[in-house]
Formats: sequence, structure tokens, C-alpha cells
Amino acid sequence: MREVKKDMLSITQISSPTLRPIRSGKVREIFDLGDELLMVATDRVSAFDVVLPTGIPDKGKILNQLSAFWFRKLEHIVRHHMITIDDEEIARRLGQDYDETQFRGRCMLVEKCEPYLLECVARRFITGSLYKEYLEAGGVENGAAIHGIFLPKGLRKGDELPETIFTPATKAQSGHDENIDFEEAKKIVGKEIAEKLRDITLRLFDEAREICANAGILLVDTKFEFGERNGEIVWIDEALTPDSSRFWSKADYKPGEPPESLDKQFIRDYLESIHWDKTPPGPELPAEVVEETRARYFEIFRRITGKEPIL
Repeated sequence: MREVKKDMLSITQISSPTLRPIRSGKVREIFDLGDELLMVATDRVSAFDVVLPTGIPDKGKILNQLSAFWFRKLEHIVRHHMITIDDEEIARRLGQDYDETQFRGRCMLVEKCEPYLLECVARRFITGSLYKEYLEAGGVENGAAIHGIFLPKGLRKGDELPETIFTPATKAQSGHDENIDFEEAKKIVGKEIAEKLRDITLRLFDEAREICANAGILLVDTKFEFGERNGEIVWIDEALTPDSSRFWSKADYKPGEPPESLDKQFIRDYLESIHWDKTPPGPELPAEVVEETRARYFEIFRRITGKEPIL
């Protein structure tokens, strides 16, 4: 794992005296450029829907570059909103509005789309919230239908599912997203769009899963977001990052014994260990948790892309 210098700083706040902000997310600041948007990935990190006071140095740059990698790699499946992440090109477009210190390596210029109010989640292993729901439904003894999908009995935490499943969720404007079944998803976006989003999600996931497997990584689950532009479905937001996905080391995996994740799960596990009540404000992260999280983000980037992130 990559060693982290003690004096490295994280950028958790982005501001501009001239650019017009339209949304501040858990990680990204979004500025309106007319027909386009400027998305700036900070080093903020959230867990259990709470933004923590401690940032992870260079995290935003890794997320930005890894998303760009996946958008390009899978654009034959669905159109994406990315125009460029090239700093020189973005600096030329912004002119005097470009802030080198805040923006370099963190910016993605994207097309403006109308988001669908649906989180499109794909899963290949049973863990996280899906496993909790499975246990609560008595799935171990009898099998269980979770959000309209029947899962066989006897599954252990971390077991691989027979096939990739689509488990949509509401896209909450505040608070927690809620897992729903496909029938409910159709009510939100309509039958035709729901079916298209499901099919695109499964195609993206299964192709990404093969790419990850070739890098010695198991893609456990991920979430996608989509929008509409000129009547066409467009892949938006981020793409298969350690913030939006679970990644496991293939070499360390044993059925029923999930290995440590190469993603944000490391922070969630730490927060569970200190018995935080998961309400704001979140606790400060100790230096060793920050360093290990950053190292895992670097590791997943290197293994998937075969390159070092540009810092």
C-alpha cells in the first residue's frame, strides 16, 4: 500500500466568487455554466449519510479520474455526461474563473441532464443492507423474497449470488435512500424507462465485473445514476468508484467470508467499532484511518487502470 505523507492536506471546501453554485453534495460541488455543469470532487467523505469532519487527501482527484476511466471504457453501452476532465481545457473555458489550487485534478465538465429520481443498484454478492434484510426475512432457513427478488435459503454473508440482481432505491433529497422493488421503480420513472435503466445497469455492471476480475478484484455491488437529455438516457454522476461501489480482493476471498474492502467500507467498519450513533456531527477520523483509506483508494485505482493517478 502507498505510504501517506503526514503533512498532506485535504480539500473539503470549494468556493468561487464568480461561478454560480447550484448544488453542494456530500462530495461534489456543482457549478452552473449554462448548458453545461462543472463538477468539482472534494476530499470530503461521508458515512451513514453524514459528512465527516475529516477529509481524505487526494480522494477527490482519484474519484474524478476513475470515473473518467469508466465512462470512456463503457461508453459503448450507454451515453455518459462527461465532456472532459482535462485541466488545460477546463482552464481555457473558465478563464479567470479557474482556481488552480482548488480545481486542478478535481474537475469534470459535463452536459446538463435531468436526473431520474432513482438509484440504480446492481449486486453480485450478498452483503450490506441486502444481507440484513435477508436475515430479517428468515432467508437463511427458508429463502426470502427481498424487494421482489427471491433469494435461496442458506446464503452466508459474502456469498456470491447466482446472477447479478437489480435492486433500485429511492433517490432521497435528504436523509436515507430507501430500497424498493422493481414495481415501485416503475411508478417513479415509468415502466419503459425503468426497464431500460435496469437493463443498462446490469450490462454496465457485468462488463465492469469482468474488467475488475482481470485485475484481481471482485466487484461486489455498485450504484449508478442516470438522467435524460434530448430524450436519451445518459449515465451521470460518478462511475464505479470506491465511494459508490464495494471492491474485494479476489485472492483473499473465501465463500461466506468476505475480505476487507478496498473502498469506503473501511471507514464504516471503523465507525461501527467506536459505537458512533450515526447522527451528526460525525467524529474526527484518526490519522491511521485516513492514511489507510487513502492507500486503499490508490490501490483500487492502480489495479483497475494500471496507472498512477495524476496528483
